[in-house]
Amino acid sequence: MGTALARTWLAAGHPLTVWNRSPARAEALAAEGAQVADSVAAAVEANTLVVVCLLDDASVDQALGGADLTGKDLVNLITSTPAQARARAEWARARGARYLDGGMMAVPPMIGVPEAGGYVFYSGPRELFEQYRETLAVPLGTTYVGEDAGYAALYDVALLSAMYGMFAGTAHAFALIRKEDIDPATLAPLLTDYVVAMAPSARLTAEQLRSGDYTKGVVSSLAMQVAGTPTFLSTAEQQGVSTELLGPYFELMRRRLAEGSGEEDLTGVIDLLVR
Repeated sequence: MGTALARTWLAAGHPLTVWNRSPARAEALAAEGAQVADSVAAAVEANTLVVVCLLDDASVDQALGGADLTGKDLVNLITSTPAQARARAEWARARGARYLDGGMMAVPPMIGVPEAGGYVFYSGPRELFEQYRETLAVPLGTTYVGEDAGYAALYDVALLSAMYGMFAGTAHAFALIRKEDIDPATLAPLLTDYVVAMAPSARLTAEQLRSGDYTKGVVSSLAMQVAGTPTFLSTAEQQGVSTELLGPYFELMRRRLAEGSGEEDLTGVIDLLVR
């Protein structure tokens, strides 16, 4: 990921100093115009804007613990929790640096390819984001989500959590046909189109949460959907497929029906998840 970012900035003519915990990876960028620092301290010293792309929050401590960050503008692009991001912002301020947190909604092949649709959530001081907006937008699109340093990580994990939920449903769907004489390639486009068609329901969920009216715009009521869950569970059993991916969600639906209104949407499940 870091290499892809570096190559995009270099291709756009930005002067760049790089450092990597695996020196060979940094050296590979020298031929493309990067200055290779022999230490992280030297890399930090070279420029005011310091972009960090490492494995996790602990690796930031390991890499930058001994570096002088006074007067630096630190952009942290690791995947972290909101609490870690807020703590890292305080950590940076205590060391004399300004701080932006970033949540990357992209994989390396999307970097530097605008039509791929990748972008980064940024949170922290608005003026700091605006100062570097054009530079940060070179490899990926930018979406500013607020002054709270933890918001980029929160948006990042929220979207990725939805992605894994989609992966779970996809896994269950393919498992259902696994033992049949059905080519998975015939299911894939149908599955893709259906998931895309269902995705806009998130907008209705948001409106229901804002208004507090979970019966607004309901197409398929909670009562009706709960009544249909035995069919899904029985089909899985007949196909020899575990229900461990669907079961917990169906149980939440049943709990919500027991304490809410059968006329509402599935939005009430969210209230059961919030502790």
